Amino acid sequence: MRDRIVLPEDLQEAAPPAHIALTKAGVTRSAKAIRIRNGDKEQLFQAEIACFSDVNPSKKGVHMSRFEETVNGAIDRVVIGQALQIEALAERIAEAVVESQRALRSHVTIRASYPVERRTPVTDIATQEMYGLIGVAAVSEGSRRRAVGVSAQGMNACPCAQGLLRAQAEEALAGEGFSPEDIERIVRLVPIATHNQRAEGTLYLGSSDADAPSATVMLEVVESAMSSEIYELLKRPDEQYVVDKAHRRPRFVEDSVREMVRAAIERFPELPDDAFIHAHQANFETIHTHDVEAERSGTLGEVRRELSGETVSAGHTSLADWLDGRHADGAA
Repeated sequence: MRDRIVLPEDLQEAAPPAHIALTKAGVTRSAKAIRIRNGDKEQLFQAEIACFSDVNPSKKGVHMSRFEETVNGAIDRVVIGQALQIEALAERIAEAVVESQRALRSHVTIRASYPVERRTPVTDIATQEMYGLIGVAAVSEGSRRRAVGVSAQGMNACPCAQGLLRAQAEEALAGEGFSPEDIERIVRLVPIATHNQRAEGTLYLGSSDADAPSATVMLEVVESAMSSEIYELLKRPDEQYVVDKAHRRPRFVEDSVREMVRAAIERFPELPDDAFIHAHQANFETIHTHDVEAERSGTLGEVRRELSGETVSAGHTSLADWLDGRHADGAA
């Protein structure tokens, strides 16, 4: 008969050297297979899950193994038996983390790759495009909040360089004797060259008072905010269409963020003023060695007041603020 194994003391529950609370501790990049419902369809996704909880100042650490047990348990109980929206799964895991870690609050983020079959714009060929699907949730005593996010790649055509080349073309045409009316017609009909930026847009929407926003519509909002969508597969007529479209819709990185926010407000009028929005755009430069980014976050009430011409608020509510029930204007 084997001797009984005597386990050492539970160090996580021991007093730490410094009596200091921690904002968060937990695990990241926990790879899982999960099944998510999108509309009437269920799909299997590979996802990465990050789980955190706060740490009491009298407690040395969290039980890291319990995070994995909690995630596996939530997936087994909820997803395998009944597929959910990704943000709902994040909330279930956050609830379980608070209980298992005896914590005051927990934040959970789930990131998955999201395959969508698309048709090329001219030749109508089927192509599979990959998008990002994100669920985030925060749970604390008396508070449950969650948001869904999507990310998509696209391209932006730079308005600044295009303006310079337009002026150059107008000057050259005038030097060749074209009239101002003909010059205006030519530069309107012929796309003006500029440098392009591959881009990635990300949009989060969160609300506790309405049905979850459609990820499909959110992706349409993100892609429409850029100069053009892009495709994994493009035949020559499709390539011509995408390049022409992009050069007729030049946009700065800031333009894309504003268009995302404006379009989201229009496409989801049912979301209440205390719902949350976060729009982020990253453009990857081709003629510079740096990249550029822009973002906007806030409650829909904050954004709607700005769009109506009211005074701009001094601060913007962040995703972390909103998840924890804090607003930039001090409202709870």
